[in-house]
Amino acid sequence: MDLVVIGLGYVGLPLVREACRAGLHVGGLDRDARVVTGLTTGDSHIDDVTPAEVQDMLAAGFTPSLDDTVLQGARTIVICVPTPLSPDGGPDLTAVRGAAETIARRLEPGTLVVLESTTYPGTTDEVVRPILETSGLVAGEDFHLAFSPERIDPGNQVYGVRNTPKIVGGLTAACATAAAAFYGKFVDRVVQAKGTREAEMAKLLENTYRHVNIALVNEMAVFCNELDIDLWDAIDCAATKPFGFQAFRPGPGVGGHCIPIDPNYLSYKVRSLGYPFRFVELAQEINDRMPRYVAERAQQLLNREGRALKDAKVLLLGVTYKADIADQRESPARPVARRLARLGADLSFHDPFVTEWQVDGTAIPPADRDLPTALREADLAIVLADHAAYDSETLTRHAPLLFDTRGRTRDVHLETVELL
Repeated sequence: MDLVVIGLGYVGLPLVREACRAGLHVGGLDRDARVVTGLTTGDSHIDDVTPAEVQDMLAAGFTPSLDDTVLQGARTIVICVPTPLSPDGGPDLTAVRGAAETIARRLEPGTLVVLESTTYPGTTDEVVRPILETSGLVAGEDFHLAFSPERIDPGNQVYGVRNTPKIVGGLTAACATAAAAFYGKFVDRVVQAKGTREAEMAKLLENTYRHVNIALVNEMAVFCNELDIDLWDAIDCAATKPFGFQAFRPGPGVGGHCIPIDPNYLSYKVRSLGYPFRFVELAQEINDRMPRYVAERAQQLLNREGRALKDAKVLLLGVTYKADIADQRESPARPVARRLARLGADLSFHDPFVTEWQVDGTAIPPADRDLPTALREADLAIVLADHAAYDSETLTRHAPLLFDTRGRTRDVHLETVELL
């Protein structure tokens, strides 16, 4: 194999697709039998790779496998496994360690090993390297080792693996050169970091920047409501400045794997030095309380109309973490629903990408009717994901009372519509 990717999920599978398109002979290793079976039969389990693309990958020689013998003789091995939060707030490196141990059993001289899984600075050198060297081979001498942060944005129709610049940081200069040459086969631009720690930090810096700025506008949304200021309009006005400003907009919380999770890795590393990382911790606190705030505003809206939240029919519009994808990872819709249910709301949901949805093991019923009918039958509809299906005209025409946390109706001025 020219390449074997360990972890065939949201990061690994798009990488396989681009490598196959470039003519590389690619294998994949995953521990989930359902994933491997599905891929082998030409099905896709993620939004960004279609079944037709999987079939093209298979035709190009892609070999998904549950067996680590697929690693035998691989020229390059890329680790794309999950790194969820551990109980102490740092990254759970169980899957990374497991992947490294598997590689160590099959590692051969001259192989390039790249870690793409997001983690704290120092992981490649301090965790992955020692495990790989149990093979008897020395990193930087017998094999190449590098870190290259994934920059996958699920649902993005403009930027993908090929046209998003790829950062690589090598353990040595030769490792960096080898990694840059590998990615250069199917990525338009490769950027070399000074080392693995700098590449690891770059990823965390990107997501911490977004995390902190989202928290800023979320906090502003709270007091702008009290001051009767249209924050959405203020942001649109500020965004006309051609320099020195980037628009971030409020929402019901943050979701996905990156923004609510990755900054904690950096905070974890900083705390190990004996310092608090106040920006990250404050941003986490602000963003974490937004679902509660959304539920409180929903209650206030119903009170204004002369009815209680208890037993009110509340329709949640969009339960994924971002627009026009099926990915529910860390979606703020779940804590919003949890809070509303505790307050006695009669919940239902609508999402064009989700057919079944549970909160804490309890199934939330889907709206049985078409969207206009579902809106009309609800006492309150809350927009939680800005899917394209939720156009302003449909929402405002049919919903008796609408709470829009995503700004879909920000150009509408009606008494029955309220923005976050």
